[in-house]
Amino acid sequence: MSKLDRRQFIRAAGTGLAGLTAFPGIAFPVVKKENGNRPPNIVYIMADDLGLRHLGCYGGDKIATPNIDRLAAEGIRFTQTYAGCTVCAPSSSCLMTGLHGGHSPVRSNNGGSPLREEDITIPEVLRKAGYVSGGFGKWGLGEVFTSGIPTRQGFSEFMGYYHQEIGRAHV
Repeated sequence: MSKLDRRQFIRAAGTGLAGLTAFPGIAFPVVKKENGNRPPNIVYIMADDLGLRHLGCYGGDKIATPNIDRLAAEGIRFTQTYAGCTVCAPSSSCLMTGLHGGHSPVRSNNGGSPLREEDITIPEVLRKAGYVSGGFGKWGLGEVFTSGIPTRQGFSEFMGYYHQEIGRAHV
């Protein structure tokens, strides 16, 4: 199992060796490397309010999570991370952009501050590395007709709620 810190991971994502999508998301490489091999597929699952010890792969024993445990066993686990904020939208913004919470454009769950056109997201970096990304679930980083919608931030496909309040994503 590989251990990467955040900077190593983002650097690797830029070269197509690793990557990240979110909410949950999937990234598929569409180009082959010079040696004929494809970079790995990437599946990133972000779950609001999931505690460190809720999953078996992180020591949890109260809830059976065999499929997630298998994904963790066959992939990369991040063991030295932190959430960028205590609520979902700003935390997601930190994850997508790599920006500290004080520099992120999304600082609350009110939906009024979308990601900006100039913000560089990991799906945008992956796109330049030959990946096609899809996001599925709750977004929270920009509503319809803003610069923050997923398809303006590197995702080729998105299906879900743009905001947790509109569409009742929390029901």
